[in-house]
Amino acid sequence: MKYAEDIILAPVITEASMARMSDKKYTFKVARKATKPEIATAVEKLFGVEVESVNTVSMKRKPKRYGQHYSYTSAWKKAIVTLKKDSKPIEFFEGLY
Repeated sequence: MKYAEDIILAPVITEASMARMSDKKYTFKVARKATKPEIATAVEKLFGVEVESVNTVSMKRKPKRYGQHYSYTSAWKKAIVTLKKDSKPIEFFEGLY
């Protein structure tokens, strides 16, 4: 069994993710091998909310340049979690905007 803290790694805080919060959609960086049902149960357990749906996106690595050296960023997985209409909002995000 995986722990919820091992599945949800960090919140993603960008302009686009903050704009989605009014629709009760929250964005998280999640473990690469996490499935949609695992992500839904982890969010419900960590924040005490009711999840309606989960959409995932695998973010590919991107080339970066550090001086004259070339490297790549890490590939990661993003989850956009939609809460039910009657669910309370996630309190962590409330103070951000």
